Amino acid sequence: MRRILLIGTGGTIASRQTDDGLAPSLSISELLEKVPEIADLCVPECLQLFNMDSTNIRPEHWLEIARTIRENYSRYDGFVITHGTDTMAYTAAGLSYLIQDSPKPIVITGAQISVAQGDSDARRNMIDAFLCASDENSHGVLIVFSGSVILGTRARKNYTKRFAAFASANYPEVARIQSGHVFWFVTQEPEGDVVFSDSLCPNVGLIKLFPGITEDVITFMTDHYDGLVVECFGVGGLPEYYEFYSHIRRSAEKGTLIVMTTQVPNDGSDLTLYKVGHKLTQEPNVLEARDMTSEAALAKLMWILGRTRDVKEAKRLFYTPVAHDMIMHQ
Repeated sequence: MRRILLIGTGGTIASRQTDDGLAPSLSISELLEKVPEIADLCVPECLQLFNMDSTNIRPEHWLEIARTIRENYSRYDGFVITHGTDTMAYTAAGLSYLIQDSPKPIVITGAQISVAQGDSDARRNMIDAFLCASDENSHGVLIVFSGSVILGTRARKNYTKRFAAFASANYPEVARIQSGHVFWFVTQEPEGDVVFSDSLCPNVGLIKLFPGITEDVITFMTDHYDGLVVECFGVGGLPEYYEFYSHIRRSAEKGTLIVMTTQVPNDGSDLTLYKVGHKLTQEPNVLEARDMTSEAALAKLMWILGRTRDVKEAKRLFYTPVAHDMIMHQ
C-alpha cells in the first residue's frame, strides 16, 4: 500500500462552531479519525503545518507547504493537503509553480461544511483525495472536490455554498471520481525530475477594472507593485478616459511586469479584437494572460519575479506553459 502524507492547514473542513462563527480547531489527526476508511486505501500519516482560515493564507504559507513537501518527498508516495476553499485555487496555482513536474501526486481538498457536522461533504472529499493520491496515474498538483479532479493551474471557485464548488477554467477536468474509482480523461507523464522552487515575490497586485475607475487607483497600483495583473472587461482593453494607457506603458517601461487578462470566467482574453486593447499588444513589456486564470497569472508572476527581474527572461518564463496553465501561448 502507498504511503501518503496528510498535511493539515485548517479551513472549514477542520472547523468547529464558536460564538463568533466557524473557526479551524480540529487537528489533522482528529480529522483523519473521522474517516477511518482511508486506512483501507493506503498508509496515511499526519502532519499539522498550521490551522487557519484560508482567508489568512498568504504566499509565505505556499512556500512553507512546498518546503514541507520537499523535505518529505522521498519518504512518501503522495501528499494530501486539507485547505480552506476560499483561497484554495490560489494555493493550488502557487504550488504548481513551486513544485513542477512531480511524478508524485500533491492533492488539495477541503469541504464546504465542517467534518464535525452530519451533512458535511468532508468525508467524501477526503476519501476521494486519498483515492486520487493513491492512483498510479496521478501526479502533479491537483484539486479534488466533489468528485472533480482539476489541475492546480486551472481551478476556480464558482460557488460559495454548493458542494460542487470548483470548476476547471478553459481546460477539461482531468478525471472524475465515482463509486470508489478514478476515471481519467487527461493523462500525461511529467518530463524529467521534480523541480522545487523556494522563492516568491509577494509584491504582486491584482486590480479589477470597473466603470468609472479613477486614475488614482491605476497610478497607486502601478507605482507600488513589482508585478500587476489587470482584470479587464470582456476580451481585454483599457478605458480611453483618463490616461490609463500611458500609466500602464510607463510602468511597464520602468520594469513593472504587467499582465492583462479578463474578469470574465471563461474563454480568456484577446487584446487584438478591439481598439481599446489593440494598442497594448504593441507594448513589448505588457503581457497577456489569454486563457490563464487570474489565480494562475498572479501566482506565476510571483514565481517569475522571485527568479528574475530581467524583463526579457520574465516574458519568456511567462509564455512558457507550466502544468497546462496556458494553451494560447506565443
